[in-house]
Amino acid sequence: MKNYFQIVLAILVLVQLSACKDDKETLVLVDEVAPWCIVGFDSMDRTPQERIAMLNELGLKKYGFNRGKAEFGIMKEEFALAKENDIEITSVFVWLNAKRDSIGKLSDANQELLNNLKEVDQKPPVWVSFSDNYFEKIDDAASIKLAAEMIKSIKSTTDKIGCQLALYNHNGWFGNPMNQIEIMKALDDSSITMVYNFHHGQEYVDDFNEIAKKIRPYLSYVNLNGVKKDGPKIMPIGQGDHEYDMIKILKQEGYKGPWGILGHVKTEDVKKVLEGNMEGLNRLNEKYANE
Repeated sequence: MKNYFQIVLAILVLVQLSACKDDKETLVLVDEVAPWCIVGFDSMDRTPQERIAMLNELGLKKYGFNRGKAEFGIMKEEFALAKENDIEITSVFVWLNAKRDSIGKLSDANQELLNNLKEVDQKPPVWVSFSDNYFEKIDDAASIKLAAEMIKSIKSTTDKIGCQLALYNHNGWFGNPMNQIEIMKALDDSSITMVYNFHHGQEYVDDFNEIAKKIRPYLSYVNLNGVKKDGPKIMPIGQGDHEYDMIKILKQEGYKGPWGILGHVKTEDVKKVLEGNMEGLNRLNEKYANE
């Protein structure tokens, strides 16, 4: 009996060590990432059917539906195809411009997008971002108040649809994560989250340790990219100077995913762009395992 318990204990220890080893060796699980900015960023100009087929070929089971140059007329078809292929649509993107979108009145395109979401089965989070033309002539306090009011207005619609809402860091005032933190405090709504995009984070690299700590409680998604302070904005993962350390910092803060990878290159076959990012992640995983 004593030998039996010793054997069981040894097995449990080996299982625990194996689990720890697997966790240590994997920085980001490559087959679980979600492509982002692949609609309208593709020199092959794929149809919804071709896009879904491409994802199946790559072994990827989820992606985000960005606006790009896509016609919203095909959006419902694409959502139906994704469902048929057991592919999760992880997000839709709403871009707000002060020339077209105001509190209680969205542009025709944004309204069409939200109307389509009412009619599809998948209800992904809505990632919302602002053009800088909302904030150019007002101070920080007024900007925070305006952004919060606009977000609340959109949330009243997304709540009825059944979609969650997340702030998306783009460029300009709204793209500053410290400003988004203040907006989150003003909103005081735990159902609203944040998306952090490495391709819009070059200017914040030096402060990323502190940024990661502050955004972690709100964080629901991270889109990865190669990161150099001097750009370019879109760079394959693994070819930058900072993305490896930034991922490690997020993991140290307790963030374990989900993660996205980018297409976002209009002049290239998006399949090749995604393959390059997946290969880059594999190299980072190998580096992580060997540390």
